[in-house]
Amino acid sequence: MGLGSRLLFEDEHCLAIVKTAGQFTQGSWAPPGEQTLESEVREYLNPADPSSVYLGIVHRLDRPVSGLMVWAKTTKSARRLSQQFERRRVEKEYWAIVEETDAKAPPERGSTGPIAQLPVEGTWIDWLTSAGVSGVVRAVNAGTERARQAVTRFGLEDESSLPPGCRWLRLWPETGRTHQLRVQAALRGLPIVGDANYGASKPFPRGIALHARRLGLRHPILGTPLELIAPPPATWAEHGFILTDTQITTGSLKNQAGGLFDTAIAQEVPGRSCPGISYFEVKPRRSRRS
Repeated sequence: MGLGSRLLFEDEHCLAIVKTAGQFTQGSWAPPGEQTLESEVREYLNPADPSSVYLGIVHRLDRPVSGLMVWAKTTKSARRLSQQFERRRVEKEYWAIVEETDAKAPPERGSTGPIAQLPVEGTWIDWLTSAGVSGVVRAVNAGTERARQAVTRFGLEDESSLPPGCRWLRLWPETGRTHQLRVQAALRGLPIVGDANYGASKPFPRGIALHARRLGLRHPILGTPLELIAPPPATWAEHGFILTDTQITTGSLKNQAGGLFDTAIAQEVPGRSCPGISYFEVKPRRSRRS
């Protein structure tokens, strides 16, 4: 399977790809006949000998989640990208389509943020356990042994056409706990569509309706800002999730990057001078097999 339009950005140091919902990021536990994203990328970089490729994994997405992932192609890039994630210098934005349930579960002590009524924006703060044997994360009292604090900013969007009983949330996690966004939304009576493990009742064709939409980070070698945006999966529109992103401003770097993703590799444009900003233009993608 080729990466095709899922390849969003590439240079000699790193690349950005869209993971499909339901696909494992890495590991040897993928079911027979299914390929991890890691093995896909290795085959893309060296079809003749994928195992010889150096590929630095600097962050992960849960199997049912779709969206943007960045991979390092050198050890130096891997180290610098990892540091950005570890030091919380990467801005991450997710989109979620959630169900509005009648029953709003009360929070555990230590959980804060709106529950009975969802405002336009705010912050969720909870204490979460690890997944454990069950694979399900729980919210517990603040300071519980081995629990870790989870912090997420959220925004409720209205620029959309959705099935009845659904809402669109933008989510900006400030911590990176296991299943963080899934648990925090469900705790407030807003399970993500398709996420039956956390109380969702509406079906979804593949994975869950949680998408890693955007990453804002520094290029690991050049040090210039990179704004990477991944369009939602086609299955969202097929399922009746029609979203309008009014936060992308025409002519901005974000819009330039977002416009590249479906058809081309983003490459830096020589001769443009603006301190601290990388400019991009559309370049035809050259086949590695030619």
